[in-house]
Amino acid sequence: MIEIILDTNVLVSALLSPFGAPARVLDLILSQQIILRYDSRIWLEYEMVLARPKFRFDPAMIRQILDYLAIISVPVLASPCSRQLSDQNDLAFYEVYLTSESWLVTGNVKHFPEEPKIVSPPAFLKGIGFP
Repeated sequence: MIEIILDTNVLVSALLSPFGAPARVLDLILSQQIILRYDSRIWLEYEMVLARPKFRFDPAMIRQILDYLAIISVPVLASPCSRQLSDQNDLAFYEVYLTSESWLVTGNVKHFPEEPKIVSPPAFLKGIGFP
């Protein structure tokens, strides 16, 4: 089974635009065709960012999505790394990526080291052979 770490920006994009590549990635997670990996730092970021008033997400809908994701996803106890990233706020995602050896799907590929499994949503879909 394919496993991914989903950067928060991809989750937000999926919820804002239900017809783009980020939404297709989220659909694959929600339909349990791929497995979401996360740690407590990532989960907290999901909760905080999705609650921001600027997005105007329905709190009940967000709670429902996060509750379901919590049931079907797999937590990771990430090993720390000393790598400096251009945006240190992304370190949690990178550490989970290194620990779990999953794909890291992000809208900010440039924030991470250049590695084959750190990709944008369209590149991820292409990489797994999803049309």
